[in-house]
Amino acid sequence: MKGINKTMVTEFLLLGLTDVSELEILLFLMFLTIYIITIAGNTGIILLIISDSHLHTPMYFFISHLAFIDLCCSSTVTPKMLTDLLAEKKSISVPGCFTQLFTFSFFATTECNLLSLMAFDRYIAICIPLRYTLIMAKNVCLWSAMGVYAVSLVSCVTNIGYIFVLSFCGPNVIMHFYCDIPALLRLSCTDTWSNELLLFTFAALFTMSALLIILFSYSSILGAVLKIQSVTGRSKVISTCGSHFLCVVFFYGALLYMYLRPSSHNSQEKDFVSSVFYAVIIPLLNPLIYSLRNKSMKNALKKIGFKKNLPF
Repeated sequence: MKGINKTMVTEFLLLGLTDVSELEILLFLMFLTIYIITIAGNTGIILLIISDSHLHTPMYFFISHLAFIDLCCSSTVTPKMLTDLLAEKKSISVPGCFTQLFTFSFFATTECNLLSLMAFDRYIAICIPLRYTLIMAKNVCLWSAMGVYAVSLVSCVTNIGYIFVLSFCGPNVIMHFYCDIPALLRLSCTDTWSNELLLFTFAALFTMSALLIILFSYSSILGAVLKIQSVTGRSKVISTCGSHFLCVVFFYGALLYMYLRPSSHNSQEKDFVSSVFYAVIIPLLNPLIYSLRNKSMKNALKKIGFKKNLPF
């Protein structure tokens, strides 16, 4: 039976966000509103970029993919969370749990890699502007985006694949509101030391590689900004990179806080807060950041009749 999934548990019970009924209704309404805005915002960005020819550039091509990924990330976790807030029994089947785990990990990893690609795109645009159109040609952008999805898929198959061969023979209560790797590892009857080592190694390899690309890109951009003499030129560069930099700070800030923070007596509450921010709030913030801080996006919105009376 070695290497075969010997699962005895047929379903997992999710702890959920709270067990107070009045608070569950309030949270349901709040997160439902957030989810609707997230779906509308990210879908709107994708359609806006497709419909406006002025936005058919590498930067907005990658932004449309970021919106798609945020859409998928939120839809992987939020609908189940909303259902559980109104359900008396917060359960999920073992295949459903594994599917949620793999899907969310894939899109989260893809976002991590895409943000690094977007940072590199900004580096080329600002530090090597004369070669930008050659380096970031249409076919290069397309293959780069496909490469991001492919690398993320390989990473997730490697990282998550071992979960499918673990044994779960009870208890079956996941101390989280969605299926998360650390929470599942605690429930396994199998010795997970080697699995945790593999997870840490590959997570560090892929995440830190992407983070190093971002740090290199923005340190180079900062050096280029300091060499610009005019205030107008500096403002233009900061405006170009500001939205992406905010997305990077929010995403990596939540990610590093969740997985690199030392454990404490109230770590479960902190895990819930950071996970909600990471899985639910960030997909909402990204479209707001790009639509409110980006002049080209605002101009495109004005063309179709939105924001005519807004002061920004």
